[in-house]
Amino acid sequence: MSQILPIRFQEHLQLQALGVSAAHIGFSYLTMESDKFICVREKVGEQNQVVIIDLADPTNPIRRPITADSAIMNPASKVIALKASRTLQIFNMEMKSKMKAHTMTDDVMFWKWISVNTIGLVTDTAVYHWSMEGDSQPIKMFDRHASLAGCQIINYRTDEQQKWLLLIGISAQQNRVVGAMQLFSVERKVSQPIEGHAAAFGQFTLEGNPNPSTLFCFSVRGAAGGKLHIIEVGQPAAGNQPFTKKAVDVFFPPEAQTDFPVAMQIGAKYGIIYLITKYGYIHLYDIETGVCVYMNRISAETIFVTAAHESTSGIIGVNKKGQVLSVCVEEENIVSYASNVLQNAELALRLATRSNLPGAEELLTRKFNTLFSQGSYTEAAKVAASAPKGVLRTADTIRRFQSVSAAPGQASPLLQYFGVLLDQGQLNALEALELCRPVLQQGRKQLLEKWLKAEKLECSEELGDLVKPVDPNLALSVYLRANVPNKVIQCFAETGQFQKIVLYAKKMGYTPDWISLLRSVMRAGPDQGLQFAQMLVQDEEPLANINQVVDVFMEGNLVQQCTSFLLDALKGNKPEEGHLQTRLLEMNLIHAPQVADAILGNQMFTHYDRTHIAQLCEKAGLLQRALEHYTDLYDIKRTIVHTHLLNPEWLVNFFGSLSVEDSVECLRAMLAANLRQNLQLAVQVASKYHEQLGTHTLLELFESFKSYEGLFYFLGSIVNFSQDLDVHYKYIQAACKTGQIKEVERICRESNCYDPERVKNFLKEAKLTDQLPLIIVCDRFDFVHDLVLYLYRNNLQKYIEIYVQKVNPSRLPVVLGGLLDVDCSEDVMKNLLMAVKGAFSTDDLVAEVEKRNRLKLLLPWLESRLAEGCEEPATHNAVAKIYIDSNNNPERFLRENLCYDSAVVGKYCEKRDPHLAFVAYERGQCDQELIKVCNENSLFKSEARYLVRRKDPELWAGVLEEDNPYRRQLIDQVVQTALPETQDPEEVSVSVKAFMTADLPNELIELLEKIVLDNSVFSEHRNLQNLLILTAIKADHTRVMEYINRLDNYDAPDIANIAISNQLYEEAFAIFKKFDVNTSAIQVLIEHIGNLDRAYEFAEQCGEAGVWSQLARAQLQRELVRDAIDSYIRAEEPSAYMEVVSAASRHNNWEELVKYLQMARGKSRESYIETELIFALAKTSRLAELEELINGPTNAHIQQVGDRCFEEGMYEAAKLLYDNVSNFARLASTLVRLGEFQAAVDSSRKANSTRTWKEVCFACVDGEEFRLAQICGLHIVIHADELEELINYYQERGFFEELIVLLEAALGLERAHMGMFTELAILYSKYKPQKMREHLELFWSRVNIPKVLRAAEAAHLWAELVFLYDKYEEFDNAIITMTMHPTDAWKESAFKEIIPKVANVELYYKSLQFYLEYKPLLLNDLLTVLAPRLDHTRAVSYFTKMNQLQLVKPYLRSVQNQNNQAVNEALNTLLTQEEDYQGLRASIDAYDNFDSVGLAQALEKHELLEFRRIAAYLYRSNARWTQSVELCKKDKLYKDAMQYAAESEASELAEALLQWFLEEGRRECFAACLFTCYPLLHPDLVLELAWRHNLTDFTMPYFIQVMREYLTKVDVLAEQVDKLEEAESNRNKEEEVQEPAPVVYGQQLMLTAGPTPIVPQPGYQGYGYATPGYAPPTYGFNVQP
Repeated sequence: MSQILPIRFQEHLQLQALGVSAAHIGFSYLTMESDKFICVREKVGEQNQVVIIDLADPTNPIRRPITADSAIMNPASKVIALKASRTLQIFNMEMKSKMKAHTMTDDVMFWKWISVNTIGLVTDTAVYHWSMEGDSQPIKMFDRHASLAGCQIINYRTDEQQKWLLLIGISAQQNRVVGAMQLFSVERKVSQPIEGHAAAFGQFTLEGNPNPSTLFCFSVRGAAGGKLHIIEVGQPAAGNQPFTKKAVDVFFPPEAQTDFPVAMQIGAKYGIIYLITKYGYIHLYDIETGVCVYMNRISAETIFVTAAHESTSGIIGVNKKGQVLSVCVEEENIVSYASNVLQNAELALRLATRSNLPGAEELLTRKFNTLFSQGSYTEAAKVAASAPKGVLRTADTIRRFQSVSAAPGQASPLLQYFGVLLDQGQLNALEALELCRPVLQQGRKQLLEKWLKAEKLECSEELGDLVKPVDPNLALSVYLRANVPNKVIQCFAETGQFQKIVLYAKKMGYTPDWISLLRSVMRAGPDQGLQFAQMLVQDEEPLANINQVVDVFMEGNLVQQCTSFLLDALKGNKPEEGHLQTRLLEMNLIHAPQVADAILGNQMFTHYDRTHIAQLCEKAGLLQRALEHYTDLYDIKRTIVHTHLLNPEWLVNFFGSLSVEDSVECLRAMLAANLRQNLQLAVQVASKYHEQLGTHTLLELFESFKSYEGLFYFLGSIVNFSQDLDVHYKYIQAACKTGQIKEVERICRESNCYDPERVKNFLKEAKLTDQLPLIIVCDRFDFVHDLVLYLYRNNLQKYIEIYVQKVNPSRLPVVLGGLLDVDCSEDVMKNLLMAVKGAFSTDDLVAEVEKRNRLKLLLPWLESRLAEGCEEPATHNAVAKIYIDSNNNPERFLRENLCYDSAVVGKYCEKRDPHLAFVAYERGQCDQELIKVCNENSLFKSEARYLVRRKDPELWAGVLEEDNPYRRQLIDQVVQTALPETQDPEEVSVSVKAFMTADLPNELIELLEKIVLDNSVFSEHRNLQNLLILTAIKADHTRVMEYINRLDNYDAPDIANIAISNQLYEEAFAIFKKFDVNTSAIQVLIEHIGNLDRAYEFAEQCGEAGVWSQLARAQLQRELVRDAIDSYIRAEEPSAYMEVVSAASRHNNWEELVKYLQMARGKSRESYIETELIFALAKTSRLAELEELINGPTNAHIQQVGDRCFEEGMYEAAKLLYDNVSNFARLASTLVRLGEFQAAVDSSRKANSTRTWKEVCFACVDGEEFRLAQICGLHIVIHADELEELINYYQERGFFEELIVLLEAALGLERAHMGMFTELAILYSKYKPQKMREHLELFWSRVNIPKVLRAAEAAHLWAELVFLYDKYEEFDNAIITMTMHPTDAWKESAFKEIIPKVANVELYYKSLQFYLEYKPLLLNDLLTVLAPRLDHTRAVSYFTKMNQLQLVKPYLRSVQNQNNQAVNEALNTLLTQEEDYQGLRASIDAYDNFDSVGLAQALEKHELLEFRRIAAYLYRSNARWTQSVELCKKDKLYKDAMQYAAESEASELAEALLQWFLEEGRRECFAACLFTCYPLLHPDLVLELAWRHNLTDFTMPYFIQVMREYLTKVDVLAEQVDKLEEAESNRNKEEEVQEPAPVVYGQQLMLTAGPTPIVPQPGYQGYGYATPGYAPPTYGFNVQP
């Protein structure tokens, strides 16, 4: 079995598995300020990020895009501090806000959180503290000591009070790492330099010291070795003994000669110093003695950052591999380890007692016994008190101290023992009971109180029972501490603290009999009972049933208290409480109606029996409440007619709660009962609810009682808001009936919601004395004609005058029309017309008169209006019409009058005289009407002249539309008459634009020829000439050339371009040639006509360089390269050199190109020209001229030309060019192409480029120049990115040996990297597998294990595969490989070492199967290793299935201490099979987790007696007493039978056994059974059996004992009776002397008293029907509405 370790080592997570880059796992990028967070600065792509890993939730890391030089997380919260250069910032990540910021004057070299709110800052010269609270700035604490100059600061520590500060740094000196520390005292302001690598502060309390000491622990690795120092800093606290300084050696193994301490943490819980070294070793030291407890290596990589692991009082850290590791003390093992492995019993005892750890029980017991036997009772007591887990604080220890007598003059050993326990802590329940018993007997209760206040006693129910007779309040305190609810509540009740009962019961979750408690409280007083009852139901889930509580109140007729209780309890108004609400209202309606009325008025309840309550309200005279609750219409009608007893306002509102039908019936009942009294109330109801009840229904209701007054008032309240025609009509009708004429007049004037015809007819029939309502209706709704007829025929002409003069003068036209219809006298009408002074429409007047052909009737009135200076158009229109009809010089009137409406008069003239219509329309510019009348009457000349003068483009557009049938006639008149007559250029311009807009080119040409070519004043007008040519271009191409030649004053370039756009190229050429624009002319020849021959001739004629240049470009575009170059040379134009070079390159005209470029070089020294000239020389193989050119001054891009030559295979020219510019990389490539490999290698060495080395190397490989290829390859393989390509190149060509030789040579390079070792391993696996194991053992840490794993698996190298899996910590795969390929891969030691580390539990069981098949004899060794991790139930099931339990019996024995059912049953089965009854009995007694009944049934039929005896024992253990006894009887195990019968405590079983003994003749057994089962046997039965079987001698001892027991009980009863009689006698004497006190109120009743009935309280005045002037009583609850 492997050694038990004193530490627990755990890997929490792997940072790389969370996506953290391996390159950023290091001291510079990763920080861990506590065991809560890890913070990593990382660069992902181009973005800087900060990764925050919460160790409580490591699978969800937080990534934030933050750029900073350093980031540290707060030790306790999600607060991050960031440093960028000298700027420091603190952010709260949860609140997403910046807390503080500061800019330092010096660079911060190191910083660290030294507490949850303070950061330590270290600069080159000083150390600062910066608090994140408030606005404080960093405070300087001390200057750095000179000994730390040049050191790398690795840590900064403080003690808890920050009185001692420590700065730690390291530096390289004399081939070793030297540690330097600076210890600073804040109080003394003094620094001390110390040599050391790691340090920590801790608090430790020495035995006997009242206060902890501040210890400073530091470790150093010097030239002489390693040391750990433990010293106390500062002065010891008052009362403390100073800590003795410790200095111990720190062991470093021989293989770690350069190792040194890097981190230290102190676990305060166990007093352990954790020291970690650079090589990953962990050292554990006891802080009190300095003894090394344990040392081992926990990490192959350096742990570069650590923190205290608070949850385990250990240490947690991160290594460079990204593992987060922790180490802590294994509580179960460390004491045993110190005792057994270290053989240090003293250390084991110190650890056990100091930290309360198990493992030292035997040592402590031995020490206790030794001291006790020596009489050192105080020392023994101290040992017992300090024993961990209280192993010695037992009843046996107390009995031992009790058994010792006290020495004279000294305290007893028991009191000494208890004194030591009290000094060190709390006594347990047993100890407290034994101590308090003598203390209370001595009457020293104050000591007990003192101990309870100091919490020195563990309270129990027994202790409370012991204290209660002495002090109930003190007993209550004990019960509370001991958590004994029933006793606590009993004490509360006995001491009158009723209010605390509910609170305590809720707190403890205890449920007593609340109703009984309430009755008991009620006996003490109703008010206290009320308070207690309210407490019982104050929660959402009441503690007691409310019905039962109410019953308790009503038992004593406590109506007032019951009302208060129910009001409070039912305030939630829940449906399920409806019966209680009913009960509350019922009791108050019977006894205090005013209270019930107030409750109902507050509307507190809604779920009671409303019908029942309504009846009670009606009986009590509360009619309003009764109506609120009645739902039956009969009841409501019976009650509601008593309106004089009801509040009118409430009654009106009450109707709002009734249905429509019920409301109407109630109104009918009210009106039928007393119409005069209830009419006003009925009107109010109808007015308020007419929308719900229906207006028509209410109208019918009032009409049924012929109440026009009611109708008037009802409709008057709604008519202003109603739009119902019938409502308004009925209102008018009712107003007339009641004589309210003014109201009729108002409604007729203001309302829009009545039928005017119906109202008009009604008013006519009503024959009112005042016709104003009728006039208003007829005026509003245009019944004026009917009104005039009605008034004229009824001789009411004065109302006609009133109407037109006062009511509505605007209606005069209609009135005159009506009078004309009834043949009224003209004088009357003229007088009426002259009398009306108000405003009316002249148009309407004229229209009315005109309809009746009586227009001349108005002439005098119209002329008088004109004489008055009236400018109203209607008046002038009427006069114009009269003049036109009478032919009274109308044209003159139309031209001179400015006030008439041209449209109206023109329309009037159209049929009478079109010319007059034209005059009227022309005067008013009525364009459309004028055009229409001209077209219809062929007035085109007048129309043309009007259009030209009008100058309106929109009007022109309308008449020139294509669908106008009169367009041609109009155009002819415009061309022939209108335009030739005009002299206004604007009129001409507008007309021409109109023709252009109408798209009439031919007509426009005709028009323009008329204007331009006929020697008019517009002949030389440039715009008109341009327009004429452009129109011809658009409409008639044949005329264009004629116009070009005849006209001279036009815009030639623009016209030419327009001609080109219309494909009139010859015309355009003629224009350019006419105006000497030669460049544009040749452009037309080239681009549009496309005749280069004509262009060449034109160029020779002109001889202009620009013309030759254009021709050259055209030739170049036509790919006439030679001609183009010749033209460019004649033009001496070098600017197009790029196009010329491109064209010559495409057609290989290099000779011509050389000539052109030489000409161009003479004109311009452009680099492009010289570059292309060099390339052209190379293409023509003029290498001598080329060399001469490049060696002279030149601006050419020689590198570029060299690349082009290289690409086109001109390697000789490229060689010259590359050599000229010293481009050795390209030169090497060129030499490779020329086959000059040695020279290429030399050039590669000068170039020193990976790409060049690759190219030359591959060329050498292809040329099988392997020596040169290896030289190149050594420069390639050091680059990991290039390695794969190189290997593939060698492998594709089959040069495996050469590749291996190359990589083997590369392993010794300084820049050898992981990829080289990895690829060599893969090559070995493929081509030299025998060398792979040796390579892996040497370099496994430098290979990419996953990649090599795949290669080894592909090559079937199973042993090497297991080796790699082990090193890569893929233990599952290692085990799988060994089990699948045991011949090659399995090794026992490796298998046993790896199998406990696997993650997949299934592999444990597969490994068991593998061993069972492959190595069965080693199976128990494997099970020993796996025992702590196996599911023993599953393992046993497997071995049972495989029938191999016997093989694994040692394993079953070793794990049976876990008391697993499957293990127990399997082992019991084996023991049964082996007939080992002693082992079976021991197994059953020690481990009880098995199917005991099943085993008993199996053993019951076993052939061996001892096994059947075990079966009976098992039945007894399962309380199957009958089966157990029967089995014992069957096997004659009489003693066992009697013992089991006695244990069963069943009288029937014991008596049956007794009778069986008699039946079997076992008299001795009978006698033995009498005493064994004595408590279970009935004496009468025993006496009967003894008499019947003559066994008096055997039973006599039994009967003697029975007689003694009975006599003792009688004596006790007699003594109690005597005491009762004496007490009764004394009470009688006291009653004779004292006056009798009231039974109910004169004594304090206890809850422990019997169920005394509650005395009913007398009823109080005020309950019952209220009488006038009665003032209701004041209650403890609010009943005001």
